[in-house]
Amino acid sequence: MSTALLSVYDKTGVVDLARRLTELGWDLIASGGTATVLRDAGLAVTDTVELTGFPAILGHRVVTLHPKVHGGILADRDDPDHVADLDRYGISPLDLVVANLYPFDHDPSVELIDIGGPAMVRAAAKNHAHVAVVTEPGDYDEVLEELGITGRISSGTRLRLARRAFAHTATYDASIVTWLDGQLRAGAFPDTVHVGLEKVDLALRYGENPHQRAALYRDVGVTPWWDSMTQHSGVALSYLNLYDADAAWLLVHDVGTLTGRPAAAIIKHANPCGVAVADDLAVAYQRAFECDERSAFGGIVACNRPVDEATGRAMVAAAQADVVIAPGYAAGVVDALVARRKNTRVLEALAPEPDPVHLRQVTGGFLVQAPHHFATARADWQVVTTRVPTEAEWADAELAFRLCGWVKSNAIVLVQGGAAWGIGAGQQNRVEAGQLAAQKAAGRARGGACASDAFYPFVDGIDAAAEAGVAVVVQPGGSVRDNETIARADELGLAMVFTGERHFLH
Repeated sequence: MSTALLSVYDKTGVVDLARRLTELGWDLIASGGTATVLRDAGLAVTDTVELTGFPAILGHRVVTLHPKVHGGILADRDDPDHVADLDRYGISPLDLVVANLYPFDHDPSVELIDIGGPAMVRAAAKNHAHVAVVTEPGDYDEVLEELGITGRISSGTRLRLARRAFAHTATYDASIVTWLDGQLRAGAFPDTVHVGLEKVDLALRYGENPHQRAALYRDVGVTPWWDSMTQHSGVALSYLNLYDADAAWLLVHDVGTLTGRPAAAIIKHANPCGVAVADDLAVAYQRAFECDERSAFGGIVACNRPVDEATGRAMVAAAQADVVIAPGYAAGVVDALVARRKNTRVLEALAPEPDPVHLRQVTGGFLVQAPHHFATARADWQVVTTRVPTEAEWADAELAFRLCGWVKSNAIVLVQGGAAWGIGAGQQNRVEAGQLAAQKAAGRARGGACASDAFYPFVDGIDAAAEAGVAVVVQPGGSVRDNETIARADELGLAMVFTGERHFLH
């Protein structure tokens, strides 16, 4: 006769599991609330209190921590000494442990730090040569199917389940450590970082290149925007589709929050090639597209408002996009976008939530930093020239500097009238970034703003901004030659603003 021990917080499917095990001739042992649920369903079950002869104590903190439970789980049936101990102390071996843990992620507290559950799970996983352990209701059918066909749980299945069980307790402990870090050392980086990731059932076509495999993992206990998105059309996403879509989605919502207006962004290789805000989404999209029409081909389009018919028509008339992402679509818009290009992935998603910490892999380890954010605003900035920006120039300066934080460094952004007209990204020197931005703007930024993600080390950057026709330059400041760049801006009749905040992005 085989025996199963059931002790679950999440009781989804546990009655059906227990009933089927009973039909297959298994004896059932259960603890506390699980035993009550099974009895209420009319099933014969032995409570762990009856097994151990010891009641639950300390407000239910100690229930299953007993030799009659853990001896039955951990016994190596191939070891004569273990078998002798079982006989000597009247311990019956257990063949299946079904356990899941208190939902610490959903309501972190000391009382939801499970002790008995992880102990049973780890014990069963360690002894997987003889015991099967199930920690997820989604695995019940697999176990029952195998028992129904062969009458036993195979060694291969036990091994897979053991691996899942150790992963389950590892991510559980990682969540607890992260919670404790937040209480013990707020604002400081802890001595160790524990990340729990679980694979997402979203097949990626390939990695950065077609010959590279790729997969998507979610932080355990976190629901990122892409986890609840709806893909209305197109082939499966690739690694870069999702990477670029994430960059576009974060950017467009940041800009929308800054301005309070409809915003559209077009991303190519994680860099914006067009961004605009306007009172009308269709206008914002059209201006974003016109910034760099050539680069927009095959890009990622993101909008912070539902795509209405007018915006949809503008998208259909423009260069084809690989991905379009928005919080919603008017009737018929998705069909129109797909008719333009059947493989366009049309995504619908909720607004993103920023990560609490940013990790980047390097060989053999990770770099860890606070997430990208803007610590200063216009009220903190300093006008350092004789000329002061007009209100319209201030608005362009704020948008331009904000966009710099989303452009790979070195970055220069030219904005006029709420639209980026020139974006110089990823250059090894600031002058060439400015020249590239000016070349793309082709005079369309005249009277607007030029923003730099870091200080100008020489006056040539100010000259390049003036040649682009802008009226105001916004930069962090902090160079040993600041006096020279200020003097040059005054000579050229430019307004210049120091933010005191650098925004490199690599």
